[in-house]
Amino acid sequence: MSLPLAAMERLLKKAGAERVSEEAKTTLKELLENHAESLGKKAWELAQHGGRKTIKPADLRLATK
Repeated sequence: MSLPLAAMERLLKKAGAERVSEEAKTTLKELLENHAESLGKKAWELAQHGGRKTIKPADLRLATK
């Protein structure tokens, strides 16, 4: 997965940061990618349990709980 570092900076600035280091951008990117992968795996399991091959928004919402 490859989230752009510029998007990480925008997210952190939207959260109120005035300045963001390159290391902070990289760290946020790694954390978000790991979380997204974990969430995707849980959503996939829910879709399979429902007898589907397609992940739906409800699967993702349930996976966050």
